[in-house]
Amino acid sequence: MSDAAEKAAVIASATRTLELSDRNACDVELLSTGGFSPLRGFMNEDAYTGVVTNMRLPDSNLLFGMPIVLDTACEDTKVGDKVLLQYQGKPVGVITVESKWKPNKPLEAKMCYGTSSIEHPGVSMISMERSKYYIGGSLSAVDKPVRPFPCPDPAEVRAMLPAGKDVVAFQCRNPIHRAHYELFTRALDAPNVGEGAVCLVHPTMGPTQDDDISGLVRYHTYEVLAKEVNNKAIRWAYLPYSMHMAGPREAIQHMIIRKNYGCTHFIIGRDMAGSKSSIDGEDFYGAYDAQDLANANATELGMQTVPSLNVVYTEEDGYVTADVAEAKGLAVKKLSGTKFRKMLRAGEDIPEWFAFKSVVQVLREHQ
Repeated sequence: MSDAAEKAAVIASATRTLELSDRNACDVELLSTGGFSPLRGFMNEDAYTGVVTNMRLPDSNLLFGMPIVLDTACEDTKVGDKVLLQYQGKPVGVITVESKWKPNKPLEAKMCYGTSSIEHPGVSMISMERSKYYIGGSLSAVDKPVRPFPCPDPAEVRAMLPAGKDVVAFQCRNPIHRAHYELFTRALDAPNVGEGAVCLVHPTMGPTQDDDISGLVRYHTYEVLAKEVNNKAIRWAYLPYSMHMAGPREAIQHMIIRKNYGCTHFIIGRDMAGSKSSIDGEDFYGAYDAQDLANANATELGMQTVPSLNVVYTEEDGYVTADVAEAKGLAVKKLSGTKFRKMLRAGEDIPEWFAFKSVVQVLREHQ
């Protein structure tokens, strides 16, 4: 909304105010800009129930991976209210409340995350962070949430992309190291990707897991890396999305979002958006569960999947796929993420085969 008088009128129409969490602010932005299309507002109870129980929007029967809901602890909020949504004290929109309900959170957890255990970070979030009630309704956007890094909207990203060419989306929530770079640049050579394709590196910049590196620090790593590699086949943009670590369901969500941003293909990694128990470290999803669900629904979504290659670094030939390394009997070098973080904290030299110097420098500066 660009007209100042119109903004003022929308804000003045509100009878209540709700301060948004970081997660909710991401949802408001994606709803406002078309990132969550066909949604244009927070889900009402019927849409919420349809998506939770069978991953379908009730009126259109379209696939949708995760419920997009707005939570509130306010007992007095009722249907018909206009609620001013603020983020960090600044107005971003007004929701006209069309439904209010007390959700069945154990059912939501079981259906969306595959477990009702609070050992799962997504289940912990909906059970311990979200408030008692959900409200749904149409959204009148006022302004985008103010962020310390740019998050171009779908129209802006589509304008960055070459017309008539395939666009392969790479989703990540961590700094990009050498193996990641090899993975998404090699994806452009996949048999189902056309000539002249580009890769959109599109990291999620909202809240992820508690032990992840912050969005702002990661932004700086992506910016220096983009300058270092200076690869014309890569486009860089940042997504104001909050990770749920919902595995297969979240893979569907990411594909829908990236299609709205102009992508034709999506790279699906092993255990994509997966998570481990906060107690015993056991995986909640199988290594290929996300790939399987994505492949099963790709045609309906109008997207193609590109499997994530398992690339390894070898002393003899540099980066190759794991099957090539095994067939040739090459010496594979490994460095775990845990070991990398320990070396980083200790100020030890990080091998260049593992990480880009520019990225390491930024990570050291922000320890």
